[in-house]
Amino acid sequence: MSQPLHRRTVLKCLVAAAASTAFGCHDDEPPVDDGRAYFPQSVASGDPRATSVVLWTRMVDPDRPDTDVAITLVVALDEDFKHRVLERTGLLAQSAHDHALKVKVTRLEPRTRYYYRFILEKDGQRLGSPVGRTRTAPASGTNTSVRFAVANCQDFRGRYYNSWHRLLQLDEELDFVLFIGDYIYEADSSLVPSTDPTRNVRFTDPGSALPRDMGGGRVELVAQSVSNYRDLYRTYRSDPFLQQVHERYPFIVTWDDHEFSNDCWDAHATYTDGRTDEFQPERRRNAELAFFEYMPLDNTDAPPGAIDLEGVPRYPDTRIWRDFVFGKHLRLLVTDYRTHRPDHLIPEDAYPATVAMDAAVLASLGLTEAFSADAFAYVNIGEFPAQQAVLRGAYVQLAVGAGLSSEEASARAVAAVQGNLALAYVNPVLVAAAQPGAGPIDPVGNPRGLAFVHMGKQDLFTSIGARNVVIKDTFDVYAAWRYATSGREAQDALGEAQEAWLLEAGEGAQTWKVVASSVSTTSMIWDLRNKPDVEPPTVRNRYYFSVDQWDGFPDKRRELFTALRERAGGRTLVVAGDIHAAFASVEHGVPALTAPAIASAAVQEEAGEAVEAAGFPPGTAVYRYVVTEQEATFREGNPGITFVDSDAHGFTVLEVGPEVVRAAYHLIPSSEVRVNYAEQPEKLAARFSRQDFLVRPGVIDVA
Repeated sequence: MSQPLHRRTVLKCLVAAAASTAFGCHDDEPPVDDGRAYFPQSVASGDPRATSVVLWTRMVDPDRPDTDVAITLVVALDEDFKHRVLERTGLLAQSAHDHALKVKVTRLEPRTRYYYRFILEKDGQRLGSPVGRTRTAPASGTNTSVRFAVANCQDFRGRYYNSWHRLLQLDEELDFVLFIGDYIYEADSSLVPSTDPTRNVRFTDPGSALPRDMGGGRVELVAQSVSNYRDLYRTYRSDPFLQQVHERYPFIVTWDDHEFSNDCWDAHATYTDGRTDEFQPERRRNAELAFFEYMPLDNTDAPPGAIDLEGVPRYPDTRIWRDFVFGKHLRLLVTDYRTHRPDHLIPEDAYPATVAMDAAVLASLGLTEAFSADAFAYVNIGEFPAQQAVLRGAYVQLAVGAGLSSEEASARAVAAVQGNLALAYVNPVLVAAAQPGAGPIDPVGNPRGLAFVHMGKQDLFTSIGARNVVIKDTFDVYAAWRYATSGREAQDALGEAQEAWLLEAGEGAQTWKVVASSVSTTSMIWDLRNKPDVEPPTVRNRYYFSVDQWDGFPDKRRELFTALRERAGGRTLVVAGDIHAAFASVEHGVPALTAPAIASAAVQEEAGEAVEAAGFPPGTAVYRYVVTEQEATFREGNPGITFVDSDAHGFTVLEVGPEVVRAAYHLIPSSEVRVNYAEQPEKLAARFSRQDFLVRPGVIDVA
C-alpha cells in the first residue's frame, strides 16, 4: 500500500510531470535486482544541455548474444526512483551495435540532477544496471558559476587510473567532465604486457587487426576492424574508477588521434612514415562507428529517444564539433582537430636534400641575406652525374634498410635524387661514400635555398625532422610561405566550415568562450642557440618539440587566436590535452591551459625517446637541456608559459565565473601510474599536489 503523499512530494511530482512524458510518483516500485553483470560497462551520460541529456549503456545477455534485446530506461529526481520523470520501455540494445544503446532524453529542467538506470526483464526478474546520476546545464541567462574537470589521454595497458580515483575522492560538484581526446589507444598489449591481467588489452579477433612493424623484429597489433575498436572500448570501460566517474558526471567528449591512429590526419595513418600509402578510409569509419557506439554524445541533434547509430554520419561526412551554453558565463566550443586537417607540412618521406624554397622564392620574400651562408647552398644535381649516381645508390641503401624492396627503392631514388639539392646534405653523403670522381661540391658561387635538411630532416622515412624535433626558425619561414601560396589551405587545421562556425560562436564579450582543443596550443620550444656545451655547433638551434600540435600551424594559430580574442573582448580561453604534460600559458593574447594525461607516458619520457632517436643519448648536453631540464628549457623557449609540469599525470578543474576563471591542476608524479592505489586511498591522496591559477582576459596569474 502506498504511503500518504506529503505536500513537498506532491510538488516534486508536479515538477516531474512538467519535465517530460512523466510517470509521476512511484512509491510502489517493483523490485529491481542487481543486474550489473548484464551491464559490464555500467552506464554513462553526456552532452548535457539545459533541457536534454544523452544516456548510455551496454547490455550483454550471454543467452542471447546475437539478438536485439529490449530494455527499459527509468529517469527520476531521486536515487530511489520514487519520483520519476520518464519510463521508456522497448528500447533495443542491438547486436549490430555491440548491444550499445544511447537515448536522448528531452524536456528536462535546467540545472537539475537526475538519476537513471536501465532494466532488463529476464525470466520474470527485473535486473537493473548500476544507477547513474547526471545534471542538466543551467539555462542560458542564469547568473551562476560553472565547474567542470578537463581530462585526456588514458592509456590502459599496464597502467592504473589513479587520477580518476582521485577525482572521485574529491567528490567535486561538477557540471560535467570534458574529455578532450585519446580515450583509447589503438594498440593491444603485444609490446607492453602487464603482469596484472586486468590491465592488458587483447583483441577477440586478432586476425582482423593490423600488424605494426616497430623495428628490431618487434610487431604490435593495432585496431583495424570494428571488432578491434569495440574491444578497446569494452576493455577501457571495464576499469571501475572510470565507470564510477561516468556514473557520477555527464561527459562532453571529442576525439584526438588514438581513437583512430597515432598522429593521424584526415583518414591517413602515419605508422610507416611514408614508406607506404596509409590512406585508410574504411579503418577510419570502423573507428568512428565504435566511438559513436560507446560515447554518450549527440553530434547529430538527434530527436528524443534511442539514437540511430546506423544513421550517424561517418567519414568523410563526420561532424563532431559542437557548442554548449552553460548559463550566462560559459559557452563551450568543442573542436575537432583531426578529421579536417591537412598533412604535416614536412613529409615523413621527404628527401632531406630537396630544396623546398629556392633562391627566387627567398628573393621574392626579401630573405636572400638571411640565408646567404654556405650552409644554404644548393645545386641542380643533374649537372653532376657522378655525384647524382652516388646519391641514388646511398638512397637505395637507406630505403632497403627501411624495408623497401630494391625495385621500389630504386624507383624512389630516381624520383627523389634530382633537381635542386642542398649541399648541406649532399656533401656529407659524398664524403662518406668516397667515390673517385664524385667528391663534395664547392658551395661557392652556387645559389642559396631552404631544404628539408635545414628544418631538421636528416633521414628518410622518419618523424624526426617531420613531426617531431623540427628546427623552428626555418620551419616558420617555410610554413608561412606554404600558407600564403596554398590559398591558406596548408595550415587549415579545422576546415572551412568548422572555422567559420568557431569564429561565429566566438562572438560576444559578455560570456567566456572556452575552446576545447584536443592538442595543445602552447608553443613548446627548445632553445639551444646560446648553449656553448651543445655539440656539434650545428645543433644550436631553436626546435619545436612537436609540429603535430598547433606548433605545426603557427600562422593559422596566430590568425585564429587574434580573431577569437578580438571577437570575445578577450574572454577567450583554450583548454587542451594530448601532449601528456600540464601547461598554463598565454599565446597571442589568449590564455591556454593544457591538462596532464590521466595515465599516458609523460612528455618528459617521450621527449627522451625522441632525442635519443635523433642521436643524443643521456649524458649529452642536448639530452640534459631537453629532457633532464626540460621544464626550464620550455620556459626559456616560450616566455608566455606561466606553469609547466612535464612529468605528472592528473586532471584540471575549472570554475568559470563572470570575470575570472579559476583553474586547479591536480597532479601526481608519472612514476606512480603503475602503482595500484585502489585499496590505498589515503596513500593516493598524499601523492597528489595542487596548483591554482586565476585566468582573466589575456592573463594567467598564480592564485
